[in-house]
Amino acid sequence: MSEERIAVRLVFADGGAFHELVVQLPAGVLARYDRLIDALREDLDITGAMYVDPRRLVAAFKEPEVSG
Repeated sequence: MSEERIAVRLVFADGGAFHELVVQLPAGVLARYDRLIDALREDLDITGAMYVDPRRLVAAFKEPEVSG
C-alpha cells in the first residue's frame, strides 16, 4: 500500500524570473513538521529524494485539494 501524498507547489527565483514546480510529498513526513520549509530542508525522506536549492526557494505551499 502506498502512502498518501500531498501536492506542494515550490516557487523559485532565478535571475529575476520565477519558476514553479509541483511535487508530491509524503503526508506522514509533512505531518511531523510545524513548518513546511523545515521538512523541505531537514527530512531525509524528502532531501534524499529531491534537491531543493534554499537560496532560490521563495515560497512553498500545499496545493488545494481537488475533489473529483
